[in-house]
Amino acid sequence: MGTGEGVTGTFPPLAKSDYLMKTPENAIKAIKYGLMGKIKVNGVDYDNMMPNPGLGNDEIADVTNYIMNNWGNSSEKKMVTEKMVDDIKEKK
Repeated sequence: MGTGEGVTGTFPPLAKSDYLMKTPENAIKAIKYGLMGKIKVNGVDYDNMMPNPGLGNDEIADVTNYIMNNWGNSSEKKMVTEKMVDDIKEKK
């Protein structure tokens, strides 16, 4: 959604998301490889699939930095770089 709030129980929020802000590696991995299976965001369970969007590492870094610094999110961690994205590997 345009406000980053998601749809409770269906699409997890990006705005003020504990899942993303506490472990930005999860955000990078989800954007890079897609996401399938249960996750808990702000105390609510979600179990949907997000397909791999097919973005390059530079685009993934840009998207992650945007999410982590908008919609009420404020990341005090260092900016995500293309190298950081490249270092994230999919678990087999």
